[in-house]
Amino acid sequence: MIDPSIRNSLAPRFPQNLVGELLGCYVEQKKNFYLGRMRPNEVEGGRFAEAAFRMLQHAASLPVTPLGAQLNTLAITRTLENLTSAPDSIRFHIPRTLRVIYDIRNKRDAAHLADGIDPNLQDSSFVSAALDWVLAEFVRFSRGVSPDKAFALVKAITVRRIPAVEQFGDFLKTLRPSLGPGDRILLLLYHCADQGATAAELSTWLKPTQRRNLNRTLAQLEYEKDYAVLNGGKYLLTRRGIAAVESRKLIEIE
Repeated sequence: MIDPSIRNSLAPRFPQNLVGELLGCYVEQKKNFYLGRMRPNEVEGGRFAEAAFRMLQHAASLPVTPLGAQLNTLAITRTLENLTSAPDSIRFHIPRTLRVIYDIRNKRDAAHLADGIDPNLQDSSFVSAALDWVLAEFVRFSRGVSPDKAFALVKAITVRRIPAVEQFGDFLKTLRPSLGPGDRILLLLYHCADQGATAAELSTWLKPTQRRNLNRTLAQLEYEKDYAVLNGGKYLLTRRGIAAVESRKLIEIE
């Protein structure tokens, strides 16, 4: 799920069908990436690129290739480069990034590389990061905000929306029944990413039987394991905590 504020920022500037296609592919790519589905992840990246190329055509007042019709991405890239009145992001940066994403989907067959090294993870990691950047650029272009603010908006709203946590309004439900309180807190904080969570919020999201020793559990995570830190009244994961969640695959549904 993606927050309406991103969709609302794009809607006044771009056709609704292209915005819907772009965000739908973005969400699917993130879901596949976190579930370890590397090839579907790259396919969604390619579909995202196709929607994004059409949005660039629209932004540059060019004829928009209909959805379902074959894209000539090289010709589009060259045309955009020659539009001296357009911003550099529209002319150069976004199209060239999209070309790499598109080519990974179309020209890289990870199962048949001669060197025998499977690049699926590195390709998927790149695609995931590149989609974050491209979406942030479109947000910035649509709303006239700074690059840092646009990327922060995208990151805060969409990064680490993970399979093992489901959100109902402000309530987070973990989908791993066997987790103890410490691991459950790690999973919740991973989902919260840079927004973090207060002790009161974490208490609400834990099982009732896991709330009694919350302060002690948080102290262990912060001071004994260095997995978390209290900053400005909210707990956030450290790099060590993030690594623990990812290496143990806590993000997957049981």
